[in-house]
Amino acid sequence: MAVAHGSRDPRAAAVAEALLHRVRLARPGLDVRVSYLDHVRPALTTALAPLDRAVVVPLLLTAAYHSKVDIPGALAGLRTRVEVSPTLGPDPLLTAALERRLAEAGAVIGDPGTAVVLVSAGSSDPTANATVRRVARDWARSRSWRAVTTAFASASGPRPAEAVAMLRRSGARRIVVAPYLLAPGHFADKVARESLAAGADLVADSLGPAPELVRIVLDRYDAASSLTVDRLERLGA
Repeated sequence: MAVAHGSRDPRAAAVAEALLHRVRLARPGLDVRVSYLDHVRPALTTALAPLDRAVVVPLLLTAAYHSKVDIPGALAGLRTRVEVSPTLGPDPLLTAALERRLAEAGAVIGDPGTAVVLVSAGSSDPTANATVRRVARDWARSRSWRAVTTAFASASGPRPAEAVAMLRRSGARRIVVAPYLLAPGHFADKVARESLAAGADLVADSLGPAPELVRIVLDRYDAASSLTVDRLERLGA
């Protein structure tokens, strides 16, 4: 049972459906379903109610309020036996997906003259924002980019336009923006608009149903499913 954030923008649900379609193709026979925390049906509780057992895989890039509060709250009181996997990120495969989108947009991966702005939606949870900063640091160490810095579309700073301006003042001759966002929508549109207005050379697409995300979803499912089997064996079920 994948659970996505949910959005009023229909493009977001379309990405979730496309991602899970690719998961089904990669793992024939696996019962793959989708639910949402807000705005879109079915809700997580509704989708789980008829099931005896399920592995819930949050389609979220960082562990923050939705994974720490909303999902446990939705599961409270359900009779369904549920194992919840960690969120999709952090994971090295997400960096590979970011590079895929940058390359598709025309960036030369690892170009020492190119600075990268990694833009997250931002969270009121400081540990989630710290995770994004750690992803940027790891990415900078693994490649020869001029720099990899972070920005946030909300809740924290700097904003994307501020990060672009800072890099330009530091002498970066080429600046590319990598949205650390699963799907197009309000934040993705805002990031692209503000980054380009501030002088970014290009803005990549959101991660979408990239092959790397398919692998992460299945990795999360497999790990959590193993925990479920172990627990049931201990209970004699």
